[in-house]
Amino acid sequence: MEDVDTIVSFLETVHPYDSLPQDEMARVAGCFSRREITAGETVYRHGERLVGLYLVKRGGVEILEPTGDVISVLGPRNSFGERGLMRDGRAATTARATTEGVLLMLPADEFRRLFSTSPAFERFFTRRRTQGYRASDLMTQKVADLMARRPVTCLPGDTIRTAAMKMRDAGVSSLGVVDGQAFLGIVTTRDMTNKVVAVGLDLSTPVIEVMTADPVALSPDALGSDILHIMLERRIGHLPVVEDGHLVGMITQTDLTRFQAVSSAQLVRDAATADSVAELQAVTARIPKLLVQLVAGHNSHEVVTRLITDISDTVTRRLLALAEDRLGPPPVPYVWCACGSQGRQEQTGVSDQDNCLILSDSALPADEAYFAALAKFVSEGLQACGYAYCPGDMMATNPMWRQPLREWRRYFLTWIDTPDPTAQMLASVMFDLRPIGGDEELFHSLQKDTLGLAARSSMFVAHMVSNALKHVPPLGLIRGFATIRSGEHKNHIDLKMNGVVPVIDLGRVYALIGELQPCNTRARLQAAEHSGVISVSGARDLIEAYDMIAQMRLENQARLIRSGRAPDNFLAPSDLSDFERSHLRDAFVVVRTMQSALGSARGART
Repeated sequence: MEDVDTIVSFLETVHPYDSLPQDEMARVAGCFSRREITAGETVYRHGERLVGLYLVKRGGVEILEPTGDVISVLGPRNSFGERGLMRDGRAATTARATTEGVLLMLPADEFRRLFSTSPAFERFFTRRRTQGYRASDLMTQKVADLMARRPVTCLPGDTIRTAAMKMRDAGVSSLGVVDGQAFLGIVTTRDMTNKVVAVGLDLSTPVIEVMTADPVALSPDALGSDILHIMLERRIGHLPVVEDGHLVGMITQTDLTRFQAVSSAQLVRDAATADSVAELQAVTARIPKLLVQLVAGHNSHEVVTRLITDISDTVTRRLLALAEDRLGPPPVPYVWCACGSQGRQEQTGVSDQDNCLILSDSALPADEAYFAALAKFVSEGLQACGYAYCPGDMMATNPMWRQPLREWRRYFLTWIDTPDPTAQMLASVMFDLRPIGGDEELFHSLQKDTLGLAARSSMFVAHMVSNALKHVPPLGLIRGFATIRSGEHKNHIDLKMNGVVPVIDLGRVYALIGELQPCNTRARLQAAEHSGVISVSGARDLIEAYDMIAQMRLENQARLIRSGRAPDNFLAPSDLSDFERSHLRDAFVVVRTMQSALGSARGART
């Protein structure tokens, strides 16, 4: 039987349990039972009667459809089994351990009671039921979201040789034949085989002689089901996408295969079994396509960013394992922690690395070489996988961020006692810490000791509030936006620094004031509402505003990726409809109002 106090400490880091009052938390913790699992062990099978809701305390579990397809790979703090409990009590999937570990099980009756009495539980598990396991459905995807690249074209007077060279150089199997803006037809590698090579046609013949004129085409608003039906019925492998007579894309069977092959569960599985940095690079290279697919599937931003962060968590843990294989077992316990967007589980298509190492106080000076080498291997591996080095050197490769637990306690005490601008900046980053791999108790011990001390220091809280108000929404004077005035992003707004960051800062301060455990911004706002740190109406308005800004940021990144560009955080308001501009501005007004309320409230207390 797991010690109740230990379970309480764990549940305080897991949403939605972190929203429970302390006495209710203790009662619920006493209901859990403990189960140790081994790699490959089946937790339950599809159709079995479920005894309760499972929560991963340590280790990993994969969730499989009845067909055997993996639809989710879970780690610590992830729950599973709720779909069956909320339906007929029988498992809708199969759950199997991927590593040895520990599960906590909440009895079915207790789960149903919490679901019916706690708004936080009802919202969380209802959303997971409708979104958490939902696979992207090819049949209902829009054609515009399935196009992998801009179409490659040629002129009707180009020779067959020229057309063939264009296909070879671009690595495509078809060309759109266009005359100015007018779309005339399509030529494919099959045409080259059947109409050119097979009959010995002169390669200087104009491509218009062998193209398929006026081929069947689809609009960008057509669905994936339309593609499949046409391809199967007509036995073709290429479909042009045409809008107002202009060729805007090309859909091929390869695009459909690529779409079906990309899923967060598959990427996590591939990362978890990778044997080299090169194999991990191949996994993370598929993240942009996953982001496009998830956004196109109308998944909410917190689902998309959580799934993308799960991949980077798995990559980090795999790098730690590869490092230990190379260096040998660690001389003392340690925990690798992430901060920044990975710590908050809010990674998008643009992420750098922010991390640190907390070592056991039993570490000796002689152990430093081992952990320096481990940090170097992991950080270099992350950089190779697309997670850029932190510009501020806030990484475990910096000796300052690779220290024993006692030194970390001293850091936080110093920041709390002397909250100068540097301390505010460091504390803002470090209060977003989340353990990724290693001995998590080292982190929980630090968090428990420092969060209460920080919350009780009125001077420190006041400085953190002041720091949180430095990033402001991009609001103009007359119902417009304050856009960037010069440079590469002139006439754009920064949806990160002036969009989501002001809300992230608010959520961090609310968590500090209320001594709230969640690290994720949306979970912090929900916990702040339930604990009374902010009003119900203020919380609901702010959450809705955050959802709109964060969702628009992801949709903008997906558009950039689809157009063949690298994703970034800059959006031109002129690209939005009047409706979108109006609602985005309203969202920024809500954020600014909550900033003003926080500043006024803290000012009245000092």
